[in-house]
Amino acid sequence: MATFNGKAPKHGGSHFGPARNDGAHEVPASSTGAMAPRSALSGGTVSRRTAAATKRASSGKVRRASGTGGGGRVAALAGVLLACAIVAGLVFLVVIPSLNAPQQTEETQTVVPGNQVTITIPEGSAAGDVAQILYDNGIIASKSEFLSQARRMEAESSIMSGAYSITTGSDLADIVTLLTTGPNVKTAQITIPEGYTLSQIASTAEQSLGISAADFTAQAKASNYVADFPFLSDVTNDSLEGYLFPKTYDFSSEAEVTADTVIRAMLSQYQTEVSGIDFTAACAQIQERYGVTVNEDDIITMASIIEREAGGDEHRGDVASVFYNRLQAGMMLQSDATLVYSLGRDVTADDLRMEDPYNTYTNYGLTPTPICSPGLASIQAAAYPNDTSYFYFFLSGDYAAFSETLDEHDQAIANRPQ
Repeated sequence: MATFNGKAPKHGGSHFGPARNDGAHEVPASSTGAMAPRSALSGGTVSRRTAAATKRASSGKVRRASGTGGGGRVAALAGVLLACAIVAGLVFLVVIPSLNAPQQTEETQTVVPGNQVTITIPEGSAAGDVAQILYDNGIIASKSEFLSQARRMEAESSIMSGAYSITTGSDLADIVTLLTTGPNVKTAQITIPEGYTLSQIASTAEQSLGISAADFTAQAKASNYVADFPFLSDVTNDSLEGYLFPKTYDFSSEAEVTADTVIRAMLSQYQTEVSGIDFTAACAQIQERYGVTVNEDDIITMASIIEREAGGDEHRGDVASVFYNRLQAGMMLQSDATLVYSLGRDVTADDLRMEDPYNTYTNYGLTPTPICSPGLASIQAAAYPNDTSYFYFFLSGDYAAFSETLDEHDQAIANRPQ
């Protein structure tokens, strides 16, 4: 029976060949008209009707009409009637409905001047969207007047996203100028992606919140928080690695944001996220199935390795089973990700032979501490692994292969899409 309480025990096992370094996570063991011609007036031929008319005129029998003939009068009357019909239609279809329709007026409001309001302009917002935000927050009295001012200043496409503190009732030109200069409020938000290390979290805190990365790291000690968060009692190296839960945090309501403020929020979030996991029962099941004794810290350590290796949620349970099966068989985990954590860079084949407590090619068992902050899916996979007989996996893009033997593993690698 192997026991893992922070430090990995040494126990015999098989090391299935050298590491592969092919860029994938692998546990080796990883448009015209024409003018009509004019008739000839002399020397030419005229039609029979033209000749007859000429003869009547010379005999005095042709008189000039003083008006239209009967047919012409009918045509004219029809035209008048048609025009009247059109006008009547327009009156009934256009004029009358418009008179009866409710009149649309510009939406305006009374603005109470002098109030300081903080707004956020989302990225990609159009000028109309900005006008709506300003109006909704009581900063401007008229959206159309704001848009007209923005057009006059040729600033419609120059408004920048971000957070702004604006005084209600300010001159429209001043508001437009501010929105095109850039945000004047520093947001108190920090986003920690899944798989970030403590060092990366500290750096993000410095960039997002202005907290010194060194101060953050110095404060991130389990001994500073174990009294309020008992789940930290089993951690090794006094490290909070793995327990600063990845999430977006907003500290806008805080009068002051310090490293302690952020760390406590992250530990509280961890506690909330894992509240549905019965670690005692999970540890007992793992011991019964795999013959290894683990505690909550070991499960978080395993979850951190799964987080860096699994690639997608659909594979986490199987990746977990591979690692537990290898522990049961006395095999090394052989995860490149653990040494990457220690060295802070990609590893080479030579690196995998070096002595390093985080080198799972030369050390049996789990790493001394978690290697990142895992998300809930990885923690659940570590607590409740799939029940498989896999000892190897190969993940590359959309290609995933899990194998029971080294030969199957090698064949899976050879068959991968090129």
